[in-house]
Amino acid sequence: MHELTALLREYDRARAYTDELWKDLSPDEVTWRPHEDSSAIGWHLGHQAHVAHFMIRNLTAAEPSPDPELDGLMDSAHPEKFRGALPTVERLSVFRDTVAERVHARIGDIAAGRVGAPAQLTIVANHLLVALINHEYQHDQWISEVRADNLGHALPSDPASDWLSRVDGYLVCNPYA
Repeated sequence: MHELTALLREYDRARAYTDELWKDLSPDEVTWRPHEDSSAIGWHLGHQAHVAHFMIRNLTAAEPSPDPELDGLMDSAHPEKFRGALPTVERLSVFRDTVAERVHARIGDIAAGRVGAPAQLTIVANHLLVALINHEYQHDQWISEVRADNLGHALPSDPASDWLSRVDGYLVCNPYA
């Protein structure tokens, strides 16, 4: 249970870092695409949450999407130029927050043993959270590049954690190192 709690803090740290990368941008900057074959920062924000929802749903608990209309749009299987118009910044923010609340609720249930196979799901949840954290940081790298290189905004400092390092330029959480 202690490790799940610590990993949830790391998940929140990763999401907070993402927020530092985009919350001060204008809606136009969040939805701007550098070119036809690239994604807007807003797409990455929705995609991060979309993947978190689907991983929690498919690996620990079947539940409906918090915003089914976004499922196809935020799926990386669709080429960038065919992804369509992004929702508003407010809708993206609500989607991200709702998914994070669901991640916390489901992992909390697992940590408290309120699931059918608590020992097995604890193992799954540990690895799932590490994957979610690293996926968040993976897309933060692209958001950072667009923020700094294309939009000319300064980058925040990297988050501080004993479990974080940079590998191939990406922030990576590895609590097992």
